[in-house]
Amino acid sequence: MEYRYLGRSGFRVPALSFGTGTFGGQGALFSAWGSTDVAEARRLVDICLDAGLTMFDSADVYSKGAAESILGEALKGRARDQYLISTKATFRFGDGENQVGSSRYHLIRAVDAALTRLGTDYIDLFQLHGFDARTPVEETLSTLDDLVRAGKLRYLGVSNFSGWHLMKSLAVADRYGWSRYVAHQAYYSLIGRDYEWELMPLAADQGVGAVVWSPLGWGRLTGKLRRGAALPQTSRLHSTAEYGPPVADDYLYAVVDALDEVAAETGKSVAQVALNWLLQRPTVSSVVIGARNEEQLRQNLGAVGWNLTPEQVAKLDAASATTKPYPYWHQAAFAYRNPTPV
Repeated sequence: MEYRYLGRSGFRVPALSFGTGTFGGQGALFSAWGSTDVAEARRLVDICLDAGLTMFDSADVYSKGAAESILGEALKGRARDQYLISTKATFRFGDGENQVGSSRYHLIRAVDAALTRLGTDYIDLFQLHGFDARTPVEETLSTLDDLVRAGKLRYLGVSNFSGWHLMKSLAVADRYGWSRYVAHQAYYSLIGRDYEWELMPLAADQGVGAVVWSPLGWGRLTGKLRRGAALPQTSRLHSTAEYGPPVADDYLYAVVDALDEVAAETGKSVAQVALNWLLQRPTVSSVVIGARNEEQLRQNLGAVGWNLTPEQVAKLDAASATTKPYPYWHQAAFAYRNPTPV
């Protein structure tokens, strides 16, 4: 397994991380993702560790805390320095007025509760699951810095922030000398390249590593979807499409056609090609893969240990290119002043 620095930090993370959204199966969304129990989770964790994949990503809202609890049980008995835990909080977790957001009150409670569910004394990477515009950035960052100094959190990140959310937060952290965000868990895939417009240049400039969620486009790039064919009965898109990023059919199948060509050239699966493309993108530190069973996990692990050729990357780039919104199309006309991150 290849290891990379997480942004501009000294922290090394595996190029692939394992997402635990399939653990627990509680609620309409997460039951459609999977219902992995402790025994199966332990088996998947074993496979990951054997492959050198040592970072496991979760969140308090995944199956109402059950995903974190199952992950904690699956990791029990292993030396703590043999694995890395990343998790998230911010979204509503309870009915009370203060059971949501990035306030001091909620974050301290959320971190303590996550530590209990995970059965650990510290979290390697803690991320805000979304931006909270109701809480002053100074309150959020000072709280997170306190939690780092207390030894409960090692590194900080965010998820689903816009460019100004992230840049304002970094500026405030720098102003007061507080712990900085070094990761941005963001949606990025061959059929969802919005990350490249502003967040990627920001990440390159500010040293923030991308931790990519839903790298297969909400299950659309698994190799099961084909032009003119009905959606497979087993596809989670039947019940979860409304929760994920929208994708026009014509665009999707143009990308799938290019993926099919490259898959035939490489002898790899469509999913492996889509994941490998992401691993070659600037600022990407780790790609979060998920799996409902051992077969899916082993397939996704096959995305590392090889690289697409420049010609194959160019073919996929061309098939997935879209018109940038303003002001990015204007900036692209002056590439000598606004170079693409490398």
